[in-house]
Amino acid sequence: MRSGPQAADGEIVRAVLAGDRESYARLVERYRDRYARYAARMLGSADAAEDALQDAFVRAYDQLAQCKDPDNFIGWFFLILRNRCFAERRRNRTSASLEAANDVAADDRTDGGAESAERRRALQVALMELTPDQREVFVLKHVEGLSYTEIAERLSTSVPSLKMRMHRAYDTLRELLRDHT
Repeated sequence: MRSGPQAADGEIVRAVLAGDRESYARLVERYRDRYARYAARMLGSADAAEDALQDAFVRAYDQLAQCKDPDNFIGWFFLILRNRCFAERRRNRTSASLEAANDVAADDRTDGGAESAERRRALQVALMELTPDQREVFVLKHVEGLSYTEIAERLSTSVPSLKMRMHRAYDTLRELLRDHT
């Protein structure tokens, strides 16, 4: 196995399964920030996102032997995190508060002034009004930068279905953000 952080996911998974438990930390380090952003936008709270992410990493570790394709660890992990986020949303059926939207918007460390910060906050509030499916596609496309094909593979759905969800998300966001332009 290659040493250092350049080892492929599959190599790390196989090493962990062979008894090198400490190698799992490399996967956590590799994907933590990226999926913390995803979870925060799905749940509307940095704290809830942190809990969901930690739980997903623990579950993935505990069930690592069930990962059928170690070379696609991240796709498998993503499904665990996605299910965790959806379960958390079902558990807390309440809408995200303005404070939660501010917490998530504050995590975006961009300098753009008060107007830009207000737009980001308004967008985050509007995102929480989308259905979980619409929000997920929007976040994967526009925050994570995935293509429709990549999203379709991760969510086990078709590209036309994703485009329809995205179209509905855009319509809803346009309506909600009309006063903020």
